[in-house]
Amino acid sequence: MATTHLLYLHGFRSSPQSTKARLMAAHVARHHPAVHWWCPQLPPSPRAAMALVAEGIAAWPRETMAVVGSSLGGYYATWIARQAGCPSVLLNPAVDPARDLARYIGEQTAWHDPAERFFFQPEYIGELQALDLRGHPGAGPELAVIAKGDELLDWREMAARYSQARQILLEGGDHALSDFPTHLPAVVEFLDLAR
Repeated sequence: MATTHLLYLHGFRSSPQSTKARLMAAHVARHHPAVHWWCPQLPPSPRAAMALVAEGIAAWPRETMAVVGSSLGGYYATWIARQAGCPSVLLNPAVDPARDLARYIGEQTAWHDPAERFFFQPEYIGELQALDLRGHPGAGPELAVIAKGDELLDWREMAARYSQARQILLEGGDHALSDFPTHLPAVVEFLDLAR
């Protein structure tokens, strides 16, 4: 069945204004107007972020929804897909954010608006650990787009974590997937978006 509801989850310090989120939103609006698109601004607390998303998709049809997540959003997308039993696309997904984000505890600036600040609290590390699904198979089909040139996350760790997923391994590239437009067709095909 074609995907009728699509959720996009941005990464740490990111927003719905991210290049990938805007590219996907524009593509869906132009080519798949029947698809319900939602890319919420996620709060810094992982528990609050997942509560917001769970509430937002509560009435969505599980059999025709899918989720896309980038970086920390990929970690979240794995958890949401497990709860919903739906397909997921993971773009340079964070594998162990509880470990990686420990050094970011304190005041942070938003990537797309440096004037916007938020506090990454120590208790968020535990909230991240509570969402860890390593060792559990995906509940639905998974596509992982992994750049070997990612300057923030280890591509080998991502590839091993999502070894059961269909993978697009990119030689080079970067964490932001600056060449995302070239991978968008594969992502859209995998999602089988309604027209």
